[in-house]
Amino acid sequence: MQKIIFPFILTAAMLLFNRCETMNPAKWHPYSDIKPLETFMDLDYPFETKWVDLPGGERIAYVDEGTGDHTIIFIHGLGSYLPAWKKNIPALSAHYRVIAIDLPGYGKSDKLPHSGMMTYYAGVVNEFVQALGLEKVVLGGHSMGGQISMVTALYYPEIVEKLILSAPAGFERFTEGQKQWFRSVMTVRGVMLTPVEDIITNLAYNFYRLPDDAEFMITDRIAMRDAEDFQAYCHAVVQSVNGMVDEAVIDFLHKIQQPALIVFGENDNLIPNRFLNPGRTADVARVGAELLPNNELYLIPQSGHFVQFESYERFNARVIDFLGQ
Repeated sequence: MQKIIFPFILTAAMLLFNRCETMNPAKWHPYSDIKPLETFMDLDYPFETKWVDLPGGERIAYVDEGTGDHTIIFIHGLGSYLPAWKKNIPALSAHYRVIAIDLPGYGKSDKLPHSGMMTYYAGVVNEFVQALGLEKVVLGGHSMGGQISMVTALYYPEIVEKLILSAPAGFERFTEGQKQWFRSVMTVRGVMLTPVEDIITNLAYNFYRLPDDAEFMITDRIAMRDAEDFQAYCHAVVQSVNGMVDEAVIDFLHKIQQPALIVFGENDNLIPNRFLNPGRTADVARVGAELLPNNELYLIPQSGHFVQFESYERFNARVIDFLGQ
């Protein structure tokens, strides 16, 4: 009986839905009234934005707050932007000079085509440090930004004093087949056509419990879809995925000599990759901690991949303690 009744109810509901204009999904979707961005330059940043032109032609957007004995440069993760650090900059800039950048292709930085290789981004970080006349800096990277920070420490050790690795990519080992899977599933068209429902789900997966004040990440991502530079951003995202798998860092971690603070949320839904390497985040974190010669590992319970945002008070306190040593 259930097998007969259910299709009938479903068909009746669909007929009613199609006949009723007030049930148009566009009218009751919670994000249906978001004003589209004309360009990524229209993004609302919580700090004054500055720009610097690099020798390679890239124009990099950044924010620069506070003063102190240490200069931190924060590097965002895949598909993200510098406001990812908005819960860390105010507290940390009370003690240090804190800079956060938009990588090329992201946020308010320029969107010229590039390789997306980790060594490319490391070169950009090096040129950024030189352009601002900085000497040794503390590199703080989230997710892909963590992998970029480690590659920068390997290629340009003279500019890196310490590392702050927030849920860093690079501690997982992938087979050649798994790497090809990443390359095949990530396409520019696929990123461009991501439905609103998937945007919401993808962002929620970054947290143990999505905070209300993280909603801007969802609304900004939805508003980006009509921006004239959106396709270029999507190209940067795809290239970045290729760069992460093509220039894996795990076999070189033992060569990194700078002191490193490693912070993971125990409930990270993205590390390890739940499709390819299901398991516990703590196990991946300990792999990296065993390979890095000089590090402190800090696991935060009831916190997800965006650990520096979701558990910002504990994250900030740990960074202050680490830099005070």
